[in-house]
Amino acid sequence: MASTIKVNNIQNQCGANIINESANTITIGASGDTITLAAGASQTGFGRTGTVDWDTTAKTASFTAVSGNGYFVNTTSGAITVTLPATPSAGDIVALQDYAGTWGNNNVTIARNGSNIGGAGVDATLSTFNQSITLVYVDGTRGWQTVNDSTQNIDGATYIAATGGTVTTCGNYKIHTFTGPGTFTVCSVGNPFGSASVDYLVVGGGGGGGARWHSGGGGAGGYRESKATGAPWTASPLATSTSLPVSATAYPITVGAGGSGGASGGNNNGTDGNNSIFSTITAALGGRGGSYNTTGNPGGSGGGGGSGTNPSQAGGTGNTPPVSPPQGNNGGNGETPAPGGGGGGGGGAGGAGSNFSSPSNGGNGAAGVSTSISGSSVGYAGGSAGTGPAGGGTVPSPSWGSKSANPAGAGENARDNSGSGGGTTAQNCSPNAGGNGGSGIVIIRYKYQ
Repeated sequence: MASTIKVNNIQNQCGANIINESANTITIGASGDTITLAAGASQTGFGRTGTVDWDTTAKTASFTAVSGNGYFVNTTSGAITVTLPATPSAGDIVALQDYAGTWGNNNVTIARNGSNIGGAGVDATLSTFNQSITLVYVDGTRGWQTVNDSTQNIDGATYIAATGGTVTTCGNYKIHTFTGPGTFTVCSVGNPFGSASVDYLVVGGGGGGGARWHSGGGGAGGYRESKATGAPWTASPLATSTSLPVSATAYPITVGAGGSGGASGGNNNGTDGNNSIFSTITAALGGRGGSYNTTGNPGGSGGGGGSGTNPSQAGGTGNTPPVSPPQGNNGGNGETPAPGGGGGGGGGAGGAGSNFSSPSNGGNGAAGVSTSISGSSVGYAGGSAGTGPAGGGTVPSPSWGSKSANPAGAGENARDNSGSGGGTTAQNCSPNAGGNGGSGIVIIRYKYQ
């Protein structure tokens, strides 16, 4: 037979109530007391207060969440899917936290498992670095609702440390400049709150100009640049906002040499420049300028076509091979049919080379572009002017490309490490060699403090 004890109050030895019933309200404990469940005991019926019990073993693979739990999700090795509980009840709660600050690179997909998320019947994606989120199930209409979404970073920032090239600093940034072959060695990688990626400028070697006065100008080497959103320098219009993630390893650097101008004494083409390479970024060679009856070559920017009697003395195609944003532009066409007519201008990063200008004038070289990634504004990758019996083309100011001839008569050599195309020869000059294209350059910039 069951026993019944009927009391209104239970007091401790000092006479203070520890359980008190009054008007159907039961108070457990006195003010300042701590109520503790025994080890292994559980409670039901009290409901949740918006908190979860955190599982401190980081999740590194897809899993199904359990109501009442919070999870640290580590996507360092790849994206993860978190499946919400099936047939949830009102008040069910799940929380997630970015364990390694990598959700921006490898996302977390929240699989709804039949219930709505925020009133929509679609899965959700978490793609913000160091994000944390708490979801509470409300009802069948709204489903799981977000009650807390934090992107506040409390992690300490760490930064890239690296060696190689000529190293300078500008504010909180280090700049590694390579004017020739070398190695960029990343000793350690930071985190997204400091720096884990680098910005870059990679310019290929410019093409050489053709020889004699009916030649096309050399095309500029390909131009590749990145600048992270909000970074404190002025980039060219061609820069992408996608920086390049790096790892702790050695990156060989290739700086492309400029192409040679066409040899003196005949209708000689220039030669192509050479590629510049950093990691996955290749800036293509500049296309050489054509001479008599010769087209310009393709490349980062195309060389200008020479004049002649053939049906078409086309300029070379730019942005070859194609990348986005484009790394360069086409060269201009040479004059035809007109023996001894004007050659086309070389293409550049800032535009296409001009076609010959009738009668028998060379086309203008294309504009380059400028960037201050090095700490000061410098122009790169201009196309060279073509030339003809009636005169040579011009190059934009400031003169990042090469003129049609220098005072000695030979084609003007492009500036070293500019990636610009080499110039062509003025009429009846001796020597009448084409100008050399400028060598390329690689510049790497990142936050170091």
